[in-house]
Amino acid sequence: MSKITEALDILKQINVPKKQQNERSALALLSLISLKETNGWNDAKKIMIRVHDMMQFIKNEYNKEYAENSRETFRRQTLHQFEKEVGIVERNADEPTRPTNSPNTTWSVTDDFLKLLRTYGTKEWDKDLPKFLQKIKRTVVSYKVKRGKNKLSITLDGEEILFSPGKHNELQIDIINNFRQHFCPNAEVLYVGDTAHKMLYLNNELLEEINMEIKKHDILPDIVLLDTDKKILYLIEAVSSHGPVSNKRMIELNEYFSEFDYKKIFVSAFPDFREFKRHVDDIAWETEVWLSEIPNHMIHFNGDKFLKLN
Repeated sequence: MSKITEALDILKQINVPKKQQNERSALALLSLISLKETNGWNDAKKIMIRVHDMMQFIKNEYNKEYAENSRETFRRQTLHQFEKEVGIVERNADEPTRPTNSPNTTWSVTDDFLKLLRTYGTKEWDKDLPKFLQKIKRTVVSYKVKRGKNKLSITLDGEEILFSPGKHNELQIDIINNFRQHFCPNAEVLYVGDTAHKMLYLNNELLEEINMEIKKHDILPDIVLLDTDKKILYLIEAVSSHGPVSNKRMIELNEYFSEFDYKKIFVSAFPDFREFKRHVDDIAWETEVWLSEIPNHMIHFNGDKFLKLN
């Protein structure tokens, strides 16, 4: 049998979801252990490899070329299931605190799976497979507990909220702690997103109190704060990799919250001046800029509003 056929057989025997029992997943597995067509399974290696390099290996060794924009398909339709649903791969084993959306994210097979793979085609495989299947069931069940080990956290209303690691989410925590303290201490946190999970925190009690419904999470900014006494809604974008509140973004947010009769304040938050200067041309007028490195000041892109020329 070809290595692709054998890899498919392995995936079926370890009970990966049926949607992942395909050629792409088989090739992904072969690239994860750097196994060429001429190798035996006992030659399988534990390596840490990026998706881009996996696709290059597949092209060079198995003459199968995937478009560069297929990287997301590999991640979402193969590797995430290998990691979360089956527990046979690890993400960023070399640097667990690496940000979720880093281009340097690496993937590797677990030690237990590598040990099993090296026995494929031998009597040891039949003996070790049942033990392995039992073990990965326990691994998948405890996955959510383990993955919090290297996360950032903040407490909101007595509830600990875990963020995936990275500069973007560090900035979000600064916004919740420092921006709120200096400029809207009475505002409550209505919504917080995360680079790994868009809707990380949603204050359902407050939403019900103000009779507001969140319909499309993908339209929301990174953080939404609400001051019910002053009737002000703070719509805040944390800018570390994605853009600030541009004219287009302001129009989108105004439309989304059009039925909500509170004053809207749009804020682009940056970690420092350096990041701010990179995006300054895209920032919309009638918005605010806040820098985490000088938390008690803001920059107003508000024309004559503060000069009172009219």
